[in-house]
Amino acid sequence: MLRFPNAKINIGLFITEKRADGYHDLETVFYPVQVKDALEIIEADEANMYLSGLTVDGDSGNNLVWKAYSLLEKDFPEVIQSLEMHLHKVIPMGAGLGGGSADGAFMLSMLNDFFNLHLSQSQLEHYALQLGSDCPFFIANKPMYATGRGECMNPVDLDLSDYSIQLICPKLHISTVAAFKGIVPKPAAFPLKKLTKLDIAEWKEHVFNDFEQTLFPHYPVLQQIKEQLYAQGAIFASLSGTGATVYGIFTKGRKATVNIDIPFDSFTG
Repeated sequence: MLRFPNAKINIGLFITEKRADGYHDLETVFYPVQVKDALEIIEADEANMYLSGLTVDGDSGNNLVWKAYSLLEKDFPEVIQSLEMHLHKVIPMGAGLGGGSADGAFMLSMLNDFFNLHLSQSQLEHYALQLGSDCPFFIANKPMYATGRGECMNPVDLDLSDYSIQLICPKLHISTVAAFKGIVPKPAAFPLKKLTKLDIAEWKEHVFNDFEQTLFPHYPVLQQIKEQLYAQGAIFASLSGTGATVYGIFTKGRKATVNIDIPFDSFTG
């Protein structure tokens, strides 16, 4: 079985409260984009995982694909058999695109189908939340207004298929812990559940990512990218997640030529 876990962007990201459990409440809109990894599973005599493409740091046992397999194997030991797993990484890590979360969530869905577990969407989302806060999004994999840690979601009637979305991913890895340093939770500057009531041209005045305030001073290249996207015609541009990707939404077929001092990847999603 072969599937292609896709990335996401955040349209707006407000950190609204520090929780007693150490996490933060947020408000955002998750939107899927067509930058994809490849994930294949086949029957095997023993469970193994192989990685290709972009280098993934750390032991494969900490990869969310392997964790997803282990999670369901524990609950369905009589059904889930040994698999050979091959993950080809294209989505940059630590880029605010949710690539690892997508891989884990897609693995849950693949196991559900491969072994006929008959898990519902809500059950898969429950398992996905055990992997990470934004993993449940990739089960439905549709535009969602999200609150809580990102797991409380409601569908958003948002379709950007008539636009081009350009993602600029500088070769920076910004840890989530580092990104949250300096964040002061506060009420959302705009109720993102009303996002679709705005014309995209109005987003620039109302829709923000709180992490830009804390990350741009430390990583000025991110602000340079955003400014270049706007200067070359982006209707809306923003940091995604906790960075380091900055994306721009353009009229169909347009994109920017970015010039910065560090290596970067450019995708059209």
